Amino acid sequence: METVKNKSISKPVILLKILKDDSLVAVDNYTTIRFFNKETLELKNGFKANIHHKYYANSVVAFSDNGKYFATLSADARESLLYNAQTKKRVAKVDRHQGESSCVGIDPLSRYMFSCGDDGKTFAIDIKSGKLVFTLPAHADTITDIAFSKNANWVAVSSYDRKISLYNLVTMTPTNKLRAHSAPVMKLLFFNKRFLLSIDKRSSAIIWDVYEEKVVERLQGIHDDVTQVTMSGDEKFLFIATKLGYILLYDLNTYELLSGKYIKIVSPITSLTFDNENNYLVIGTQDGFIMYYDIYEGKDQLKILLQKKDFDAIQKASTFNPVLAYTDIHNLVSNFWENSLQKAKLFLQKGENEKAKLLLKNFESIPTKNKVIQKLFRDYAEYEKFVRFAKEGKISLAYNLANSFPVYKESKLYQALEKKWKKDFTQAQKYSLDPKGMDTAKQILAPYRGISDKTVLIQDLFTKGEVYKRFRDAFGKKNFRIASELIRQYPFLKEFPEYDILIKYGDNLYMKARELIEKEDYYHAIKTLRILSDFLDFKDEVHLMLTEIEQKQKFFEALEKEDFAKAYSLLDKIEALQETSEGQKLQDKWNTTLEHAKSFAVAGDVEGLKNALKDYLKIPSKYMAIATLFAWCYISQLEKAVAKGVEQKKIENGIKQYLLNFGYDEQIEGFLRKAKKKYRDMKLTLELLPKGSLSMWRPSMIVDSILET
Repeated sequence: METVKNKSISKPVILLKILKDDSLVAVDNYTTIRFFNKETLELKNGFKANIHHKYYANSVVAFSDNGKYFATLSADARESLLYNAQTKKRVAKVDRHQGESSCVGIDPLSRYMFSCGDDGKTFAIDIKSGKLVFTLPAHADTITDIAFSKNANWVAVSSYDRKISLYNLVTMTPTNKLRAHSAPVMKLLFFNKRFLLSIDKRSSAIIWDVYEEKVVERLQGIHDDVTQVTMSGDEKFLFIATKLGYILLYDLNTYELLSGKYIKIVSPITSLTFDNENNYLVIGTQDGFIMYYDIYEGKDQLKILLQKKDFDAIQKASTFNPVLAYTDIHNLVSNFWENSLQKAKLFLQKGENEKAKLLLKNFESIPTKNKVIQKLFRDYAEYEKFVRFAKEGKISLAYNLANSFPVYKESKLYQALEKKWKKDFTQAQKYSLDPKGMDTAKQILAPYRGISDKTVLIQDLFTKGEVYKRFRDAFGKKNFRIASELIRQYPFLKEFPEYDILIKYGDNLYMKARELIEKEDYYHAIKTLRILSDFLDFKDEVHLMLTEIEQKQKFFEALEKEDFAKAYSLLDKIEALQETSEGQKLQDKWNTTLEHAKSFAVAGDVEGLKNALKDYLKIPSKYMAIATLFAWCYISQLEKAVAKGVEQKKIENGIKQYLLNFGYDEQIEGFLRKAKKKYRDMKLTLELLPKGSLSMWRPSMIVDSILET
């Protein structure tokens, strides 16, 4: 792979990110921030923060997607700092970790800066005010990485304790910690809506289903320390960078390793990002280079090679760059190969070997294809014998040859044999229903003796005639559940014509149901699915489709009745609903309200906060998020009260009431430390006071002042 373009910034590139305005931001280990035109790599702007990062394996700097804010660890890693990238002024400082800060992150909606530490704690700071809003579930050891889903609904943090925490930013609730790694988890990456990649210190990589909280796959082929991960814009490909300078390439649909040495850099890779518009992989290195690679390198050459029918060169190109195997041109070549192969088989069946060789000549220079071609000609060496046996009525010998050379089963002759078999079998089963006709049935099926797969079916027919009667009766009465169950228990029933009719009918019902769901005709879709539910092979699909319909129906009915509590409850639980236009509108409205409400929380204005959130105070699924805001609001009240010199007794009462309402958290602990500096004789011990919990908070607990209750 050749670089499309490159740029040197002399020092290790510890962050690369393409912002919403299409500029490329690059940060070096001295926190010199440069904004480049991503097309030309011409420097547009920049500034120096002059913070030297000696260690940058973790995310020691972060940029908001809109480019307005950036976060960084201090040079001694004792603090996490948040800056306004436009004014260059500091917005917040987090110095409350017990030990060093380990990494930082900013969510995709630019709402929160997260500060992670060696103490296993993660603090969420409101970007606009710089205030601590909430904390993520604590870990027993250092936080190593933080990642966000594209829709900003989820945040995940990994730790040296080998666990991963998931936190829903919509409902402000944590889920169970993910446990499957046997070593410290070092890297995280969300993709394809519901999946999370995690990689540990032993280079073991796991794909998780976030919704189900379970392991989906374990990636193979990583044999070096992983430094960075990213994916293509269409989320088809995963790129894993290593300390030795390799880029590994994976298919994110099959999780197959496409190349263990997709790109090789002489220097360790320290940062990765992806240019979605141009399909460029952008790499930052320890020796200070920014390099662009076109992941579809060679695509234009494929067109020329296709015109020349140089299939060998096309195959070699896709071996060199596996991504080319996913292009339309490569698909055309694959289709051409399949069509040529099928035509060659027809020639071989006619004995026209030379025509078959001529047809496949263009593919003989491709080793993998040549093996197929050579085997094809070897297999067809016995085809004349197969034809002779079939014509002479030596059915058993013909079938045995077809079993030895499965390619014969694609021939029209074999299909004719199968057609005759089905006809004979159907006729025999009719005779077998009458005890007097059993001898005739056996005579009809006599030519098929000695054919292993047929013999089993014949024996079943003669010994299980009653089963067929039950099957035929169930089929006639359209009792598809019993018919399906009988087929599952007695495979020989698949040889009867009723089975083919049953399968075709089930497939048609499935396609009809899907079409009705897409048209939002749920009434008729449900009726169709109720019939399909009797087909055991479709049991899982029917359950999923009925669940999908039920969820959408409840959601749209709730909207129609203006039952927003129910609508939001469904929306917060089922992310698929957020992809509907109505769901997106509701989510946008909530996000806007939340941003507006924050200003009142910062000011400690309970009345303003209540008014801002009045439409949501009766929606249970929002209680945790609302409770977080009111907790923040009351902390602001307490801070203002201390600043004004309010008497100690009131401050202590406020602390007690806060604990009763929201429980013990980092916010109240931090406030108490500050309060004790002013009120020297304050003896409160938080651990000994009665406590509530954020999850038990209800709007009825709102008071105008936390100091007066």
